[in-house]
Amino acid sequence: MSSKTNQQWGGRFSEATDAFVARFTASVEFDRRLYRQDIQGSIAHARMLAKVGVLSEAERDDIIRGLSEIRMEIERGEFTWSVELEDVHMNIEAALTQKIGITGKKLHTGRSRNDQVATDIRLYLRDETDLVLQEITRLQQGLLDLAEREADTIMPGFTHLQTAQPVTFGHHLLAWFEMLSRDYERFVDCRKRINVMPLGAAALAGTTYPIDRFYTAELLNFSQPAGNSLDAVSDRDFAIEFCAASSLLLMHMTRMAEELILWTSAQFNFINLPDRFCTGSSIMPQKKNPDVPELVRGKSGRVFGHLMALLTLMKSQPLAYNKDNQEDKEPLFDTVDTVQGCLRAFADMIPALEARKPVMREAALRGFSTATDLADYLVRKGVAFRDAHEIVGLSVAYGIQSGQDLGEMSLDELRQFSDVIEADVAEVLTLEGSVAARDHIGGTAPNQVRAAVQRGRDALLIREH
Repeated sequence: MSSKTNQQWGGRFSEATDAFVARFTASVEFDRRLYRQDIQGSIAHARMLAKVGVLSEAERDDIIRGLSEIRMEIERGEFTWSVELEDVHMNIEAALTQKIGITGKKLHTGRSRNDQVATDIRLYLRDETDLVLQEITRLQQGLLDLAEREADTIMPGFTHLQTAQPVTFGHHLLAWFEMLSRDYERFVDCRKRINVMPLGAAALAGTTYPIDRFYTAELLNFSQPAGNSLDAVSDRDFAIEFCAASSLLLMHMTRMAEELILWTSAQFNFINLPDRFCTGSSIMPQKKNPDVPELVRGKSGRVFGHLMALLTLMKSQPLAYNKDNQEDKEPLFDTVDTVQGCLRAFADMIPALEARKPVMREAALRGFSTATDLADYLVRKGVAFRDAHEIVGLSVAYGIQSGQDLGEMSLDELRQFSDVIEADVAEVLTLEGSVAARDHIGGTAPNQVRAAVQRGRDALLIREH
C-alpha cells in the first residue's frame, strides 16, 4: 500500500490525494462529536463478530479495551485528530490499529463506513432526541406551575391582536402547553424511526460474513435492524423528520416569544422578565431588552433553513450512498444545538415570569371584551342571536361615542337598545363573570384552568413511567 495515499483505502490509488481536496472532503472537524456513538457501535460490532466466530474472544477483548482507552483519551483532550484521515471513523480505527496492532484492522470486517456512519448518526440523534424530550417536559412543568399560580388572573384575549374576550392568564399559558404536547408526541414518533439499525448493510448490498444483525441491534438497543441494505445506508428521512419536528417546535416557541416581547413592552406592560434574562443598551440607560425571547424568535430561521437544506440535499439522489450525504451532519448538529438551547432558555425563564395583574385586568376592561357575553345574555332571554348581535353592536357604538365600556353603562342606557335587559345583566358584564361562565373542559374558567393543570401533571407523570 503506497505511503502517499490514505492507508485506509489507498490500495487502488497511485498518487496522493490533493492537499486541498483532502481538506475539502474531510469531515472530522465536525463529525468527531460522534466519537461516543462510533465507539459504542464498534464495540457492539466486535462483540457480534466474536459471537459468530469471525473474531476470537481475545481479539474482541483487545478491540474493546483499545476502544475504551481511545474514548478516555478523547474525553481527556489527549487525542490527536487528523484531517488526513478524513473523518471520526478513520481517526478512531487508525488509533486503534496503532494501539493494538493488526487486530485493529479486523474490526472493519463485515461493515463499511456507509453503514457505520448511518448507525452513528442514528445513535447520536436518538440520544439527543431524548434530551429534547426531557427539556420539553421541563418547560411544560414550568408552564403548569405558572398557569396554576395565575388561574384567576384576568387578561384580554385577542384575535387579530384586537381585544376579543377576557381570559385568564393561566388559560393562555395552557395554550402554549398544548402546542408543546403535540411537539412532544412528534419527537416520540420520530424517535421510533430513528431507532432502526443500519449496521450490517455494509456498503450497500450486505456482507458475505455470517453476521447476526439482531444480536447487534439488541446490544445497541435498536428496535430492529433495517430491512433493506440499499435503503439502510442511504436513508436520511429520520434526520429530515427530526428537523421538521424541530421546525414546528421552534415555530411554536416563536409565537410564545412574540407574545412575551409584546407583553414586556411599555405599551402592554403585562409581565416582568427577571433581569437575568434581559440585557441593556449601550446608549440608552433606561432600556431593558427581552433578548432571550428575541433570540429564540430569530433562531427559528436557521432551523427552518436546515430543514430545507436537508430536503434539498436528498432530492434526486440515486441509491445508494453518495458523498452528498456528508452534508447532512452540520445542519443536523446545528438544529440539535439550537433546539436544545432554546428549550433550556425558556424552561429556565418561564417559571420566573411575573404577571402584572392590575395592568392585565385594566386592559381587559378596554375594548368591550364582554360584548359576546351580553349577546349570549340576550339569547338566553329569547332574542335570536343575529338580533342580539345587532343590539350589542349598537350598544358598543354608543359606548364608543360616550367613552364607556359596557360594564360602565347604567341599566337605563342599556335598556334603550333592548327592553329585555334587566338588573341581572350586571353579573354578565363583569370580567369575573365572563371568565367563570366558560365553565367547560377547555374553557377559561379558573376551576377549568386548575383541572387542566392537573390533567397536564397527570400526563407528565405517565411519561416518567
